[in-house]
Amino acid sequence: MLTFKLATTALAAFAVFGLAAGNAAANATVGQPAPAFTATDASGKSVSLADFKGKHVVLEWVNPGCPFVVKHYKSDNMQGTQKEATAKGVVWLAVSSTAPDASDYKKPADLAKWMQGQKAAVTATLMDDDGKVGRAYGARTTPHMYIVDPAGTLVYAGGIDDKPSSNPADIPGARNHVKAALAETLAGKAVTQANTRPYGCSVKYSSL
Repeated sequence: MLTFKLATTALAAFAVFGLAAGNAAANATVGQPAPAFTATDASGKSVSLADFKGKHVVLEWVNPGCPFVVKHYKSDNMQGTQKEATAKGVVWLAVSSTAPDASDYKKPADLAKWMQGQKAAVTATLMDDDGKVGRAYGARTTPHMYIVDPAGTLVYAGGIDDKPSSNPADIPGARNHVKAALAETLAGKAVTQANTRPYGCSVKYSSL
């Protein structure tokens, strides 16, 4: 048990600090307009951020091959957060910026099947194979979370919670940053913790 805990802690530290740079260019800034984008979802439909003007939008970077993503899906923590948000009229977009030549890349149909199998409550799953959306937001990890308000302003960027590990046992004691930020912005308040540290596996961007 101690060995596992130490290994998990080391993995988390590597995810938080060692994978922060990647190939992402951090262009998105909390308090500023969220970068506009158009991408194709897993069913082949074109989806734009502008489609959801006037609504709160959550962006979730996802990669089923990442143990940190598995942590939040296997425990139903991510789905629970999604369901709570969408029940309040929030749009939830999952984004895959994994390069097609990466070993854990999933084709659109396969990613859609995985999301369905997880009973994800997302509005759409976007395929960002060329990494343009991810780079525009500076997405570094899976998961990496963002919230856009109805005016199109980025009001949150960071991790899903404050327990940077791949151990599901850490979830009950964690502060869910996304739930907290959504509660505040939906109430018309400023987000108290608008920038937090993302953690997870590095986004496997395609080469430019």
